[in-house]
Amino acid sequence: MDNILLYTKLSALPDRLKLEVEDFIDFLIHRAKKSQHQGKPIFGSGNGVFIMKADFDESLADFKE
Repeated sequence: MDNILLYTKLSALPDRLKLEVEDFIDFLIHRAKKSQHQGKPIFGSGNGVFIMKADFDESLADFKE
C-alpha cells in the first residue's frame, strides 16, 4: 500500500479512531521486534530449569517383581 494513500485514509478518521490506530501500530511494532528475537534456542539456556533427583537412575519399586 502506498504511504500517501495510507496517510489520506488516516487523516480522514476522527481523533478517537486515530488513537486506536496509533495503539495498533505500537502493537505491531512490538510484535515484529518480539518475532525477530525468537529464533533457535541457545544451547544451555535451560540450565537449572529441571532438577534431577539423586535416585533417578535406580529401578522403581513397582517393577521389582
